[in-house]
Amino acid sequence: MIGIMLSEIMSIIGTISIVLGLVLLFFVKKRFSLASELLGQAQEKWRNAKRDIENERREALVKLKDEIHKRRNEFELEVKRERLELERFQNKINAKYESLEKKEQRLEEISTELQQRERNLSRTSDKIRVNEHKIKTLFDELIVKLETISGITREDARKELMSTLEAEVRLSSEKWVQKVEEETKQIAKDKAVNIVVTAMQRYISEQVTPHSSGIVHLPNEEMKGRIIGKEGRNIKALEMATGMEFVIGETPEIITISGFNPVRREVARRTLEKLISDGRINPSRIEETVAQCEKEIDEIIEEIGKEAILELNLQGVHPEIVTLLGKLHFRTSFSQNVLVHSKEVGLFARMIAQELGLDGQMALRAGLLHDIGKAVSAEVEGPHASIGADIAKRCGEDPIVVNAIAAHHEEVPFSSIYGPIVMIADTISASRPGARRETLTAYIKRLEKLEEIASGFEGVKKSFALQAGREVRIIVEEDFLDDEKAAILARDIARRIEKEMTFPGQIKVNVIREKRSIEYAR
Repeated sequence: MIGIMLSEIMSIIGTISIVLGLVLLFFVKKRFSLASELLGQAQEKWRNAKRDIENERREALVKLKDEIHKRRNEFELEVKRERLELERFQNKINAKYESLEKKEQRLEEISTELQQRERNLSRTSDKIRVNEHKIKTLFDELIVKLETISGITREDARKELMSTLEAEVRLSSEKWVQKVEEETKQIAKDKAVNIVVTAMQRYISEQVTPHSSGIVHLPNEEMKGRIIGKEGRNIKALEMATGMEFVIGETPEIITISGFNPVRREVARRTLEKLISDGRINPSRIEETVAQCEKEIDEIIEEIGKEAILELNLQGVHPEIVTLLGKLHFRTSFSQNVLVHSKEVGLFARMIAQELGLDGQMALRAGLLHDIGKAVSAEVEGPHASIGADIAKRCGEDPIVVNAIAAHHEEVPFSSIYGPIVMIADTISASRPGARRETLTAYIKRLEKLEEIASGFEGVKKSFALQAGREVRIIVEEDFLDDEKAAILARDIARRIEKEMTFPGQIKVNVIREKRSIEYAR
């Protein structure tokens, strides 16, 4: 039984093996046929690729031959052009060479001619030396005969002749120089007057310039009590915050603001007007209003300074100078607005400079900035001209402008013509009708007082108050005072003026001591 089962199993296994072998054979045959087909396709592609490569090689070879032929033709043309150019250049060289040969031949001819002339000149020079020797001998003999006849030597005769000629020349030159000086002074005076008058005629301005006021009008008399406040706390807060003094007098409905700083005075005036308009007056409100007004004034100052620069079309002005110009709007001198005055001086200076053929913009700049020191004179000690010059120098202004600012009151020497121009323009603006407001009586009294103080010192011959009281000129007895005593006298007079008079700015004390010798030809 088991044997039968084993034989059946073996037969089944054999059948399965045969089937598997047939299946495997089928797959192998199928794969072999597929491989053969793929091999044939690969061989066909290889033959096609080989054919394409061969075609491309032939085409490239043809193109290469064409390119070589083309380049050969271009090279031959280039060689031909170069050959023609060389031939042309060779012809030029040959022509120049021939020209040089001709020039060299000409130079040889000239050299031969010069040598001949040199020989001729040498012979002529020898003849001249012989003749000079003969003339000198004759001249010496003539001098000896003249000395024998006249009885004086040759040197004495020369000295006498030279002294006579020198005296005649000196007399003639002195007369001519005196005549030219007189004519020049008269012409210069006429031209100067014409230039100044022309500048004044060309400028048109208001009769009275605007100026800030330190007076505030009240709506009623009760407002004074509200401003003073309980136990004076409001008025104290106002004075502490603004730095100004509020004078409440007997004049009805008026409060006067007093202080040296014009900007702070304007802040105080605006603050008080706003407080009166608002109605709320207390220390905290006062501080807020003062801060607000300070901010407004700063903005107004910047705007006014920029407007002045734009109005006069100036370039490259330092921001600090722009701010100081704005501050000048709130300052007055004898009721004349200083900013308006500065602009007038700049315009006058430009007109005068243009009449003289000078740089009008340089004169305009110097004239506009000449009083810039007044904007800080309340904080800085010293003459406003020197202060302004220091500011201008620090802000990079031209040295000519700096000197014109420093010298416009003659406190330092002028280094250019622009200094006198600015000084003249300053005088025109300050003295034109309506520019400044001062009573005639006070003006005359101030001048008389200056002359009286100066004349009260021993040794003073005459004294004159000049430049609207800005200078007192003193002429002293030259035999009574020497130079050292004259300097001491100037200092003593300045101290007496400071002690006995009240005046704006400064006064120049100019002591003059000189001795003149005058003769007249009849």
